Amino acid sequence: MANRTSTQNLRKRVRYHYRGNAAGSTLRLTLGCLLGLELRRVGSGKRMTFGKAGETALGQWMADNARVCWVERDDPWVLESQLISRLDLPLNLDQNGHNPFHGRLKELRAQARRRARELPIGS
Repeated sequence: MANRTSTQNLRKRVRYHYRGNAAGSTLRLTLGCLLGLELRRVGSGKRMTFGKAGETALGQWMADNARVCWVERDDPWVLESQLISRLDLPLNLDQNGHNPFHGRLKELRAQARRRARELPIGS
């Protein structure tokens, strides 16, 4: 597996998952879809988020329910691959096609995107 080094540090990446939006966070996209939030096209219509109210509600849900921990490693992508192959991590799509929930989650996200494309562009 290739080294997929991020240009952002861990603090910035975690902060974006908690305070950003679904357009920039696959975690937020997944959680919002599972929670039944309505995905909408925003701006030029290419970006999709849950809108201001939905993103705020999702942020609050994450603050109440989601926790983060980490382990420092020189090669975190190796550990990531090992954990994904050995543990039941249903919310992770990357490298996780073997998980029984993978297809359902992928379809749920695709349905949300299709519905968003049918709706007018929001704010």
